[in-house]
Amino acid sequence: MTTIPDPRIEEIATDAEASQWRLTWRAFKRHRLALVSLWIIVAIYLIALFAEVVAPYDPHATSSTAVYHPPQAVHFIDRSDDGFAIRPWVQKMTLVRDPMTLSATYEPAEGEKVYLSIFGKGDEYSLWGLFDGDRHLVTGADPDERFYLFGTDRLGRDMLSRTIYGARISMSVGLLGVTFSLIIGTILGGFSGYYGGRIDMVVQRLVELILALPTIPIWLGLSAALPQDWSPLSRYFAITVILSLVGWTELARVVRGRFLALRTEEFVTAARLDGGSQWRVIFRHMMPSMASHIIASVTLAIPAMIVAETALSFIGLGLTPPIISWGVLLKEAQNIRSIAQAPWLFIPGGAVCVAILALNFLGDGLRDAADPYSNAER
Repeated sequence: MTTIPDPRIEEIATDAEASQWRLTWRAFKRHRLALVSLWIIVAIYLIALFAEVVAPYDPHATSSTAVYHPPQAVHFIDRSDDGFAIRPWVQKMTLVRDPMTLSATYEPAEGEKVYLSIFGKGDEYSLWGLFDGDRHLVTGADPDERFYLFGTDRLGRDMLSRTIYGARISMSVGLLGVTFSLIIGTILGGFSGYYGGRIDMVVQRLVELILALPTIPIWLGLSAALPQDWSPLSRYFAITVILSLVGWTELARVVRGRFLALRTEEFVTAARLDGGSQWRVIFRHMMPSMASHIIASVTLAIPAMIVAETALSFIGLGLTPPIISWGVLLKEAQNIRSIAQAPWLFIPGGAVCVAILALNFLGDGLRDAADPYSNAER
């Protein structure tokens, strides 16, 4: 008599032998929206990392003949008298000025196309300051012919290239800011939850004091206190530190709560009775068991950092040109002409929304996957 193996029993047996990280990853994969968001975030960071290659042009290159050039749509079917071919191209636009008002408009040039090339030669660049090159992901087949998929700004600078370079600054501010917040929040929250007593009281009163202060005025005051003669790089790191000093409180509360719950667990008591030092108990036994919760909290904190940097730069108290960030790009769209005649200047705002939504969905998925009670129900 043969028995048919029950896949549910095999899955339960596999779960009993799986590590916490494997259980978390298995639960995370069931969250489809979070999984898609993960790939979106990975793609954004890869684009930011290789901005020189992905961007078609130098983001600082200006053109007096392409001021407020509208976006051009990409076509893939090229029709001609000989038939049709499949290759990417955009319709060439010509600048026309009204003889009476001298206002500039762009009209399609009949029969003229700008063909696109994959990994073709374009503007020279230095990747990370280490490798020189001139190959770009998408360029014009003719280097003298320019195309603008996201249009241009008031100086004729390509908005696609500037949006891509802006992702590097905005996304790195969130990542670096959360890293600093993680260090501060983990140390103070860990000490508060593990030792308790006076240390817990002092840390929690400090957290409550910072949370009681209005966030935006604190950001405004600290940003306005920065010397105006600082270099763009110094200002960038200063803004990152400011965001970290204000944003570590929520993470500290999460770490404190987890330490309070873990310090009475049997494995922590066994580690103490085995002669383990306090630092070994904290970093060898307690921290790994709450790493997934910290990752979820960090993922949810990155969007707040990005929004804070964008808001500060938008009102002129954050990063300033020549640094390119999404907030700086949105600040340049603060005029009536942008709203009426050049709405494509708000495309960086769409990039901010996509990144924030993806990070929030990713954080929600990680938080649900890291919840042991949620995993047990599954």
